[in-house]
Amino acid sequence: MQHFTDEERGVIAQALEILERKLQGTTVLESPEAVRCYLRLQLGAESNEHFGMLFLDAKHRVLSFKRLFQGSIDSASVYPRVVVQEALACNAAAAIAVHNHPSGCVEPSRADSHLTAKLKDALSLVDVRLIDHIVVGTSRSYSFAESGLL
Repeated sequence: MQHFTDEERGVIAQALEILERKLQGTTVLESPEAVRCYLRLQLGAESNEHFGMLFLDAKHRVLSFKRLFQGSIDSASVYPRVVVQEALACNAAAAIAVHNHPSGCVEPSRADSHLTAKLKDALSLVDVRLIDHIVVGTSRSYSFAESGLL
């Protein structure tokens, strides 16, 4: 896995700030590849597992990206209740879950699949559609939706 210098992390942080300002409320991420690239930028270089949500409006315009949970090198605890609270706070109509695998291997685990099902069920209770769960590494990603698992 590639590690970044403090200077490189600073550049990435500035790029993410610019992306956030440009995306919020006006931008539709036009393709699955655009979504994956954006989310790899957000979490791909982290050395511990992080879990976040990309919240979207009814037309799939970006409302917000939230990093919600941080774990250790190979796991992070995720609480569906908190995810639902954040979705409601954003007034989201749809959402994309994302987490990173610091190892670089983006194959989802059984726990990842189980979490996806729990999140889909929890969000559906408040009329928020989970449209994907993406696992990112530094240079690759895995989409539950594209793999037919969501």
